[in-house]
Amino acid sequence: MKKLILSAAIVLGSMSIYAYKITTPKLEEVTVSVQTEYTEVSADAVPAAVKTALQTAYPGAKLVKSAVNEKKEYKLEISVGDQKATVFSDVNGNWLKI
Repeated sequence: MKKLILSAAIVLGSMSIYAYKITTPKLEEVTVSVQTEYTEVSADAVPAAVKTALQTAYPGAKLVKSAVNEKKEYKLEISVGDQKATVFSDVNGNWLKI
């Protein structure tokens, strides 16, 4: 008799867990990104501090394209050998995002 009651409790418990998994709503993660507008500038318009930081961090890197936003943050498209990358720097040469 004890085995019958124990078996019934185990079966009913497992069914309730299974029912919980089926009826539980799934949460979706939403990512919102705000894009700051960058205006393309010539390589001559990039401050010397940014150029120095670029050569220090990436020796032999060539500046392909540069742009700036209203916060004076620079978006630099560079190439090092056969690899290309986009890095972000402030006006003082501090890296924001690599």
